[in-house]
Amino acid sequence: MGQLEGKTAVVTGGGTGIGLATAVRLADEGAHVFITGRRKTQLDAAVETIGSARATAVAGDISNLADLDRLYDTVRAWGRGLDVLFANAAAASFATLEQITEEHFDQTFDVNVRGTLFTVQKALPLLNDGASVILNSSVRADDGVTAFGTYAASKAALRSFSRTWANELKDRNIRVNAVSPGTIDTPGLDGVVATADAPVTKSQFAAGVPLGRIGRADEVANAVAFLASEQSSFILGANLYVDGGENQF
Repeated sequence: MGQLEGKTAVVTGGGTGIGLATAVRLADEGAHVFITGRRKTQLDAAVETIGSARATAVAGDISNLADLDRLYDTVRAWGRGLDVLFANAAAASFATLEQITEEHFDQTFDVNVRGTLFTVQKALPLLNDGASVILNSSVRADDGVTAFGTYAASKAALRSFSRTWANELKDRNIRVNAVSPGTIDTPGLDGVVATADAPVTKSQFAAGVPLGRIGRADEVANAVAFLASEQSSFILGANLYVDGGENQF
């Protein structure tokens, strides 16, 4: 029997990368996982990977509140409340201070900050007492990487949210924590590399990691599964780095 047997989980951005790896891991631990994302074809493929008996896909954009309502209406119809919420969906692109536009700023903050806020707020009526909420922050919130300022600021906001919400929800024994992945090999990283003004390779990213490589999505999923389970029952408002040591040196 898995650590999450009979539990219900939601993973935003669950079609690829860290979200998909986490959805697979939570399902392997016994949870029924609701995944959401903007691309239906990716979600359909993700459900096939996870198993249709263990996963339900609801296409939508977390920055669209009506889409969030549809997601949670589907979870509500399942009838078991919500035990695990991994607020993972995010947008990322490079722009230096000189290059930042309104469109770049709005897109980043609408998804990463506004979208995450309402993802959690709208889940509140469904969250069972003792539930676990995990926000996907980033090591980039700490390290000042050039041209990543908007993204880094949005992820720092999530770290702040996790501390405040942990305090606000503790009376329901709902634990709110954050994970901060480092450089992880995902389609999202491929997209960031492709949009960089100057040529950049994954090997250059790996050179900045003390362990000498970039991380795997399943390594982040393992950390999320830990925070979702009773094994982390005395952890609240924490930020767990999954970064190969990037933030330590």
